[in-house]
Amino acid sequence: MSNVVLEARGVGKSFEQGPVTLEVLRGVELRIGAGERLSIVGASGSGKTTLLQILGGLDRPSSGQVMIDGRDIHALTERQRGELRNHTLGFVYQFHHLLPEFSALENVAMPLLVRRMRVAEARERARELLGRVGLAGRLAHRPHQLSGGERQRAAVARALVTHPKIVLADEPTGNLDGANAEQVFELMLELNRERGTSLVVVTHDPRLAARMERTYELLEGRLAERVKAMRSDAIDSAV
Repeated sequence: MSNVVLEARGVGKSFEQGPVTLEVLRGVELRIGAGERLSIVGASGSGKTTLLQILGGLDRPSSGQVMIDGRDIHALTERQRGELRNHTLGFVYQFHHLLPEFSALENVAMPLLVRRMRVAEARERARELLGRVGLAGRLAHRPHQLSGGERQRAAVARALVTHPKIVLADEPTGNLDGANAEQVFELMLELNRERGTSLVVVTHDPRLAARMERTYELLEGRLAERVKAMRSDAIDSAV
């Protein structure tokens, strides 16, 4: 695979629970190319969120490496790791995690201000992206003044405002009703296509997972790719 932006090499994670060692991840291997879209599914408690946090440098593996843009993120200092995350990764969670005391515009501009971009430039880029996600009229609203779908769209804008190479999303539509979930997911796919941002989505929703290019299942700590069924029209054309 050319242009690999993220690679997990033999990633393991275990926790000590008294005299018992609980192995959550066992030798996980994963390679994600530029612009790829993939989903990770698995039962509740299977370790999906733990894996996503390790891939994003938010948690350390017990063994193995995570290479992001050619660098082992867990071999970096805390400052270097933060800089790499800020410039390369975007995160979207089930709950939006917007800062309640700041407006939608300020929340989306925040990652750019962290990297010391000029305030006017950061606000302009945030304004443009909020308009892109349908929130042009809600720039000054704080999170409690936004609907659930609007908060999640603002969270997607915040994840994408830095033009990351890859977005890691943990149940990004899990807290939304059907219509809002569809709108947020379509937005993520559209921006993925436009910007070439790789997308990794942890989800319980089989319909969402099916719309990704590849689907992986986490079972008993091991990650395996699911073989997608060939569509009937593709089968007919192959005959």
